[in-house]
Amino acid sequence: MFDSGSILQLPRGAAVGERGKDLAMSGDAADRTHVELRGVSKNYGGVQAVRDVSLSIARGSVHAIVGENGAGKSTVSKMIAGVITPSAGELLVNGEPVHFHSPRQALAAGIAMIDQELAMVPARSVMDNVFLGVESRRGGVLNLRAQRARFKELIDRTGFGLPRDVPVGALRVAEQQKVEILRAIARDADLIIMDEPTAPLTQVEAEQLYEIIWGLRDGGTTILYISHFLQEVLQVSDTVTVMRDGLHVSTKPSAQETEASLVRGMLGRSLELNFPERKLCDQSAEPVLEVRDLCAPGRFEDVSFTLRPGEIVGMAGLIGSGRSEVLRAVFGADRVSSGEVLLDGKRVRSRSPRRSIANGLVLLPESRKDDGLVMVRSVADNTVISHLDDVSSGGLMRRDREKAAVAKLMADLDVRTSGADAPIWSLSGGNQQKVLFAKCLMGNPRVMLIDEPTRGVDVGAKRALYDLIVSLAAEGMALLVVSSELEEVLGLAHRVLVMRRGRLVAELPHDEADEETVLAAAFGTEVAA
Repeated sequence: MFDSGSILQLPRGAAVGERGKDLAMSGDAADRTHVELRGVSKNYGGVQAVRDVSLSIARGSVHAIVGENGAGKSTVSKMIAGVITPSAGELLVNGEPVHFHSPRQALAAGIAMIDQELAMVPARSVMDNVFLGVESRRGGVLNLRAQRARFKELIDRTGFGLPRDVPVGALRVAEQQKVEILRAIARDADLIIMDEPTAPLTQVEAEQLYEIIWGLRDGGTTILYISHFLQEVLQVSDTVTVMRDGLHVSTKPSAQETEASLVRGMLGRSLELNFPERKLCDQSAEPVLEVRDLCAPGRFEDVSFTLRPGEIVGMAGLIGSGRSEVLRAVFGADRVSSGEVLLDGKRVRSRSPRRSIANGLVLLPESRKDDGLVMVRSVADNTVISHLDDVSSGGLMRRDREKAAVAKLMADLDVRTSGADAPIWSLSGGNQQKVLFAKCLMGNPRVMLIDEPTRGVDVGAKRALYDLIVSLAAEGMALLVVSSELEEVLGLAHRVLVMRRGRLVAELPHDEADEETVLAAAFGTEVAA
């Protein structure tokens, strides 16, 4: 159940090394343009997502695009991949103008996209998903032996070690990501677009991906790489393009950029990359939340901890250590076999998400798409969905109450949207995450459980969310924050809890918590002298 091989994610790129810089492109590759955009724009009604962008991508290079959520980087990549049709401008592939109206047309031109929202057939096997649409056939009949041989060649080439016949739906997200990569390679794509490819991966898995990317590049494949992890971008890419507000800001060799220069380009200003100052909390105050000997066999055992008003407690551990499972159990989303949860010293009986919310305990889940937001509904609907009684009277919605409540939260959290009636899917990832926070804050909770607060958001939105978390604690809220980014845990928390194999193995005050100590507890090793 518990994956001892998956490690806590350190700051991206921290252990990558310099191979990306050492393996420079040949002069011939650098001089050959694979894809070119000339004055490309994309409009959605009155909203201009991309404005007059001109950009060249060299064949056999790793070309990264960075920018805030909503900067237009994903829109550009989707136009290249045939997912979106430009409103104006020209797209050239290998020097020839093209007009893609579908991903299939782009794939015929050798362009494949691995989206951050993975798209597979969960009930079918890994091999079936890899070769979907490009199966090995003889006389119109599936040639299973040939297909298995092709699959083995792909596995040997990448070293992924994926099981051939296991349904994709049974795999972890990181393994599903690998299936998408195999699918692109199997289609002989010579340009692969990767949108946030390492977001669901551990550091070890991310480094394996870098090696694959560099190997593909050395074989002449072009990689268009989109990521919020700036250090990762600088390590893995040859060239980096910065976008802001739908405009092309700059394109330079990665060796000429730094994290600070990328942030200045993305935001139009400098930004301190450190964490906001935390207000000291009263460690002698009575706990608002107590968890005592909570057990769920196969997931976690004998977990006990407390949360005090105004305190931010971070929870670290390896992926699979039981962190998310503990949060869900405390919230009442998952059942436990024994143990108890107390709010203000009183045991919470018959725990459920509805009862927790009514008691002022909320959970911000790890996946906003799967567990947090209804993607086809509006910003307003998603914000008030857990507190309909607060905006209703006599069983009928009071639109004036809803409008006032949503407007205040949107202003407080600086949610950038065309309006409260906009569908949630139309917002950038960072703004979707802010709406998820707004949904949790709608009922003025006293305790907030936060699982991966900044997953899939850019550096500017990250800092805004850090400021929000610290400000909520300063107002007296108790917060438990789970994050796979160790830097995030250490930068926010007053105390750090460490999970290992379903057990809480360490509790460290802020002044005793550092990377080495936390990782030693997570791995069960000794701290070096």
